[in-house]
Amino acid sequence: MSAQGKEMSFLQHLEELRWTLVRSAVAVVLGMILAFTFSTVLFDLVILAPQRADFITYRVLCDLGRWAGAGDAMCISDVGFTFQNQTMGGQFMADLMVSFVAGCILAMPYVLYQVWRFIGPGLSPKERGAVGGIVWAMAFLFLLGIAFGYFVLTPMSIQFLGSYRVGTTNAVSNEINLDSFIGTVTSLTLWTGVVFQLPLVILFLTRIGLVGPEFLRTYRKHAFVAILILAAIITPPDVTSQILVSLPLFLLYEVSILLSARAHRRSLAAERAIVPVKAR
Repeated sequence: MSAQGKEMSFLQHLEELRWTLVRSAVAVVLGMILAFTFSTVLFDLVILAPQRADFITYRVLCDLGRWAGAGDAMCISDVGFTFQNQTMGGQFMADLMVSFVAGCILAMPYVLYQVWRFIGPGLSPKERGAVGGIVWAMAFLFLLGIAFGYFVLTPMSIQFLGSYRVGTTNAVSNEINLDSFIGTVTSLTLWTGVVFQLPLVILFLTRIGLVGPEFLRTYRKHAFVAILILAAIITPPDVTSQILVSLPLFLLYEVSILLSARAHRRSLAAERAIVPVKAR
């Protein structure tokens, strides 16, 4: 009876996991369908927006330049390239890819809820509070990274790469493949959201005892070099984009040290609070 009960409990657990994955996949598909339905608006207002001179980031920079007395030096009148599609069905496939990415982003709150619904019942009240906070912190940092990648990193990269010219005669025009542009926008945006999870990764490593605040402080310079290398990997090959990614990651690393120190102090306090039970 005991073995059978454990086996049934395990099978029920797998069944619940299966339905969690199914519901999450359905949510992504529904989000993709919704995004595809409004693909024209999605492309005009989101994907292609950083290519236009009236994008909000360019307008803010222009206003800042005028406020600082630089006139129109920071204003952008033309990004300087056009798009082209070289494959049959290329625009349709681009539409599908963008819709899939948008569907994943739209479904993320529901997917996180499904993850919480699956693991929550097996945790103690204290553990539920800790894990729930981590899940929502992951969502917040991911969305913060997406916002930074889209509104700061993407327009700056597009402006630099799109207006870059070889020689002095402008003999070579920039006619960007649509897939290349979409890949740049989506990769910069999503990967920035991923790397913004750094504080949570450090916190997890601290709690399992792999790193500590002293270790993080000792190897701070090494970490900064690693951040520069990571920024060079996920950004286009220009120094401006790498700096724009590196600066918030440096800040997140310092925040990670503070979180690690706090977690380490709590761990030490918990160890000191354990009183050995004397055998009677």
